[in-house]
Amino acid sequence: MNKFNNKLAVVTGGNSGIGYATAKELIAEGAKVIITGRRKDAIEKAAEELGAIPFVADQGKLEDIDLLKKEIEEKHGKVDILFINAGITGTLTSIENMDADNFDNVMNINFRGAYFTLSKFTPILHDGASVVFLSSNVATTYKPNSSVYQASKAALNSIAKTAASELAPRKIRVNMVSPGPTKTEIMTKAGLDDETLKGINEWLIDAIPLKKMGTAEDVAKLVVYLSDSHVASFMTGTEIIIDGGMIL
Repeated sequence: MNKFNNKLAVVTGGNSGIGYATAKELIAEGAKVIITGRRKDAIEKAAEELGAIPFVADQGKLEDIDLLKKEIEEKHGKVDILFINAGITGTLTSIENMDADNFDNVMNINFRGAYFTLSKFTPILHDGASVVFLSSNVATTYKPNSSVYQASKAALNSIAKTAASELAPRKIRVNMVSPGPTKTEIMTKAGLDDETLKGINEWLIDAIPLKKMGTAEDVAKLVVYLSDSHVASFMTGTEIIIDGGMIL
């Protein structure tokens, strides 16, 4: 019997990368999975491939989160697994040259949107549910030209730990997964060309003791582990870094 039979999971940003891989793992383990994304064509295509339920929603827009919650409540009931995954890097630039639009865009999706996804979903989480935030190992690094992205993930970790404390009486566990460099589309979406990406990837691999980049599937398996109330029943408020030893 699959471990997530009769369980409802929600994965934000589920049309590609880590979100897609996690939805695939959850479905393989028997879960009914709702995936969200901003682009209708992309989210519907991914849902068809996966056997998931698509919902068009932008995590940066509170009205979209409200609509998602209402749809789930009316059609599916309560949620067992919530993977708050959607996020962007934004434009990588110095503090001196940062513009307010980029700052707001990154914070609205990575922090504000994630915060209010949990806030609005809390009443429709089953007691004993699992919440996992996708953070990043940059939450505890301070590299030049990445100030806003780093700060958004550090803020995310802070609220996740507070949520773990608040939701513990309901046996709802809240954990964080913080990947290092992972082969996904997020850097391409940041507007970097192939040559720049190649140079960054080579530099990153050189900085990782295991001398390789992670995969979306690596991260997905960890999210699924944390979502299992049997094997991870004593884990909450925990950040697991999965980065090949990069921050050693």
